[in-house]
Amino acid sequence: MRAEWIAVASLARWPGAALRDGARSFRRWAIACPLLWMALGATAQVDTTATWAFTPPRDDFSADSLLDLRSLNEKTAGETGFVRIDAKGDFIRGDGLPIRFWAVNSDVARRPFTATPLGPKTAPDLARHARFLAKRGVNLVRQHRQISPPTSAAIGDINRSERDAIWRMVAAMRNEGIYSVISPYWAGPMKFSKDWAVAGGADQSAFGLLFFDPTLQAAYKAWLKQLFTEKNPYSGVPLARDASVALVQIQNEDSLLFWTVGGIKGPQRAALEGRFAQFAAGKHGSAAKALAAWGGDLIPGDAPNEGRLALINLWELTQSARGSRAVRLADQTEFYARTMHDFNRMIVTYLRDELGVGSLINAGNWKTASAVRLGDVERWSYTAADVDAANVYTGGLHEGPNRGWAVMPGDRYTSESALRNPKLLPINLKQTVGRPMLVTEGAWVMPNAYAAEGPFLISAYASLTGIDGYFWFSTSDEGWSPPQSANGYLASQQKWAFATPEMLGSFPAAALAYRRGDVQRGAPVVIENRSLPDLWARKTPVIAEEPSYDPNRDSGDIAERSSIQTGVPGEAFLMGPVQIAFDADPAKSKLAPLGKLISPDALRSNTGEIVMSSQLGRCTVDAPRVQGVAAHFNAATATTKLADVQFTSHNSYGAAIAISLDDEPLRRSRRVLVQYATQSRPTGWTERPATWTTGSKLPVSGLEITSIGSAPWRVVSARLEVAIDNPALTSATALDMNGMPLKPVPLTRNAQRVEFSFPDAAMYVVLR
Repeated sequence: MRAEWIAVASLARWPGAALRDGARSFRRWAIACPLLWMALGATAQVDTTATWAFTPPRDDFSADSLLDLRSLNEKTAGETGFVRIDAKGDFIRGDGLPIRFWAVNSDVARRPFTATPLGPKTAPDLARHARFLAKRGVNLVRQHRQISPPTSAAIGDINRSERDAIWRMVAAMRNEGIYSVISPYWAGPMKFSKDWAVAGGADQSAFGLLFFDPTLQAAYKAWLKQLFTEKNPYSGVPLARDASVALVQIQNEDSLLFWTVGGIKGPQRAALEGRFAQFAAGKHGSAAKALAAWGGDLIPGDAPNEGRLALINLWELTQSARGSRAVRLADQTEFYARTMHDFNRMIVTYLRDELGVGSLINAGNWKTASAVRLGDVERWSYTAADVDAANVYTGGLHEGPNRGWAVMPGDRYTSESALRNPKLLPINLKQTVGRPMLVTEGAWVMPNAYAAEGPFLISAYASLTGIDGYFWFSTSDEGWSPPQSANGYLASQQKWAFATPEMLGSFPAAALAYRRGDVQRGAPVVIENRSLPDLWARKTPVIAEEPSYDPNRDSGDIAERSSIQTGVPGEAFLMGPVQIAFDADPAKSKLAPLGKLISPDALRSNTGEIVMSSQLGRCTVDAPRVQGVAAHFNAATATTKLADVQFTSHNSYGAAIAISLDDEPLRRSRRVLVQYATQSRPTGWTERPATWTTGSKLPVSGLEITSIGSAPWRVVSARLEVAIDNPALTSATALDMNGMPLKPVPLTRNAQRVEFSFPDAAMYVVLR
């Protein structure tokens, strides 16, 4: 479910002579740095020479807290009606006001805790959990559940414990102004009973089956009916009519365009091939005419007399093709896409018309076997619903026996930093014109050492490009997540957790800037129009989300009528929105001039407010109400001068933000938050250099974990000097992790500015 991946540097050439000239020096770094980091392992050393114990007190939500973002939320989520979509494709509340979502995934309602070998835990308090999240800027929670019944029940029965968890969480969140996303089904954990009469029996994978198996589809509809139409006893309102439910996801991480389609076997394979034969006959007039259009040659598995036509291995759909084979592959691509689109449309109609669900609907959030050839096809299949989504993580190479879910002694890893390789940024996404785009799962995944850059970069670039929400994955803790076993008993650390000092600790400033719109949205830098025949033929797009894409390598496959006849570099995602329109005239695609946004050492947003330099490992945000820097600091980058703020860091790595708390520009604000995140590791964590060879025979130099340590987190002490050009600020107070005053911070003032040294054992300072 959680895919780990290493970026391969794009070798894309920059279109146009002006772009090439302006980018020549930058390209050497943009290409060489990611390859170097991959080969050498991006060995991340956390500076632990001075640390402090992360042991925040239990938050009592005192009115004396100087940092509480609960007021950003509505009193009750959905009080103005269901979330809707405006003409530009952005979310609006029921009263028409714009809304952006700083979101998380939570399993708290699902997992009441019992005592473990590592210590006792009590069942989490959902009301406290909701208040804790709202205080830190969260206004949307996704529940990824599995409402399919246990195999001991009838196939049409819902999993009642899962439904109860959903109901309890929705009710608790709505009371703190937090909307909900419900993700009720994933094929991964789906189990079949031999008594359910599902074709293929009990011992088969469910991946792909929901798109076409009538027995499973009927059961799924029955589960949805029991989930959405029965009254939620904790709120008194059925979920279908609960406006705090912002979004329903039809299914999680499944696609007929992913490698799992090869696992469809036996009667299910025969049924899918029968559908393909019907599709081909409908398109060409008959199965015989379809075979004639495909060159007349039967392939193994073709049985037109039995009403079946074979489905070619998915690998061929990831490659270019010519002649009659290309026609058959195009038809198979269209068949897969329309099968998913038709299923999505059926469920949307069922939810809307039969169950009366008022929430927006998302069809899926997965990837394909080839982002270049099939990524846009997958995204087109979502257009039967309202909202698009993807699940994207940032991490590095991680190898170990339980690498899919746990970090253990002996594991080897590398850390990848988006500051050094911006193509790793998990919101480098193509957005369909007029439709919202969400990342419904994401994080800087443990043991990555560079999580502090995550909230900083997500806030900045999601604002620039118009991504409508990012969901940090995941938590099963009421508040902060201490270093702890991944499953409650194995000697390990959690891998999929965001409630850590660097990530959750960085929420307040990042969430406020994003939700308030402090960083400007840019004008589109690419609008690519794609015809449906070009999608089925798997013509390469002018820009793809896959970091390793080189469109010039495949230039002969770009749509002949496209007005952009050369590849657009992946760095365009850092300059402004990249958009796509389906069933549109490729000749009307548009590419903005990009050369002026590139200098030998930096990429600039087309708003002028964000500058990214992979050469320096630094990103800056410079807007009137928020200014900051995330960087691998060294002598060359120690001091960052922005319009109204100057940061001088003597840490090797960190992310610093100054943001107005009273909506005024920083130079006039009467309340300013300065937030600084560094790095952390569990107490006693140790590692050593290691080299190994990956499965692809690529030599890697990274780190081997020799001890996973234990609670609490040890946070690298801040070594940061701050100057703000606002002499009206007369006092500074260090805060604890609950926003409560810790101690005064000495200020140096003159007629132009105030200066202070950031306290070494804190993450927040408020100036007034």
